[in-house]
Amino acid sequence: MGISYEDFLDREYEPLASDLRCRFSIEPAADMSWADAAGRVASESSNGTWAELDVEGSVTDLSATAYEIDESAGIVEVAYPEALFEPGSMPQILSCIAGNIMGMKAVDRIRLLDCEWPAAVVDAFPGPQYGSAVKSEILDAGDRPALATVPKPKVGLSSEQHAEVGYEAWVGGVDLLKDDENLTDQSFNPFEDRLTESLAQRDRAESETGERKSYLLNVTAPGGEMLERVDLAAEHGCEFVMVDVVTTGWAAVQQVRQRCERHGLAIHAHRAMHAAFDRVPSHGVSMRVIAQIARLCGVDHIHTGTADLGKLENEDTVGINEWLRSDRHGLSDVLPVASGGLHPGLVPELLDRLGEEIMIQAGGGIHGHPDGTRAGARALRGAVEATQDGRPLEAASAEYPELATAVDKWGTATPR
Repeated sequence: MGISYEDFLDREYEPLASDLRCRFSIEPAADMSWADAAGRVASESSNGTWAELDVEGSVTDLSATAYEIDESAGIVEVAYPEALFEPGSMPQILSCIAGNIMGMKAVDRIRLLDCEWPAAVVDAFPGPQYGSAVKSEILDAGDRPALATVPKPKVGLSSEQHAEVGYEAWVGGVDLLKDDENLTDQSFNPFEDRLTESLAQRDRAESETGERKSYLLNVTAPGGEMLERVDLAAEHGCEFVMVDVVTTGWAAVQQVRQRCERHGLAIHAHRAMHAAFDRVPSHGVSMRVIAQIARLCGVDHIHTGTADLGKLENEDTVGINEWLRSDRHGLSDVLPVASGGLHPGLVPELLDRLGEEIMIQAGGGIHGHPDGTRAGARALRGAVEATQDGRPLEAASAEYPELATAVDKWGTATPR
């Protein structure tokens, strides 16, 4: 029996409940029809090749099927049989649905927009341990957005300086100190020194405020070193670790998830490098799919943007957040993190767009306050509490004079 590209296109096909369905936007090459391009996408991402093959048996049962083509919208939908995938291996899945097809000559552009994950695939992944429950199970933020900050400058501070900035932010009202994505174990701020000194200041802040505080410790590192850092975090009483999920790779994230379950640690996912995949609207992998992958692999929070209020490009933050909160075959939800250029004056609009079931992370919008980090943290906390109470920020200035100062400095401007 011969197999050719045409065998991977069937517009009459009705996807099975067990199929992994992927939606792509494509731009066929100049010499390709839509049907030809769609067949090649399904072929190259499953078990086809450029040459017609003679095969026997049921190998075609593992073929993907392009079943929907919408030329006006530029959309092709492809269904993949469950048996094509190794259970619980995100790298193998992505090597199929976002692998060689990204470089095919048959398409000038191709973008993986969305996936519909079947129960059989989802069940092989752990999902988050906590999700949004971290707000009440680990922190005292069950009735409001969790608040986090990165010390600024984000690299260059000593371990002692880093921990002191954390203390000022914690007593000012934030819940979490967060490492920057490129702060790991450099000579000016060694990993273990930063861990122990920051947790000592955390304990001091907890004692003074009566609130639970914690630290998003960046354990990103090569292979086994990262797992050793997870162990060290748990040994010293840290409740969270942070991983740069894109740069480390999904296999590493899956390993960290396994180790964190042993210790009961939550995972904060930073998305550094995501824009290499999702910024160009016509090519790559959407942030929506990256967030889906992160949820399956088991992170508890992930940065999803600011709905165009911050300094970074955004892609459907509202829709991504809704997916992270939605019921997906019993997976725990994920707490979305809004970060990048936020300050107190943006809080009312941010919560209006994204709701309160989020984490707000502000760096310069805290530490750039004219009266320092503690005042900046108090201003952010005041902005959240005033907004939740339905009060304009100006009306809360008597209770939070630091908020009035922040609004006077930044207003509601969106930084770039």
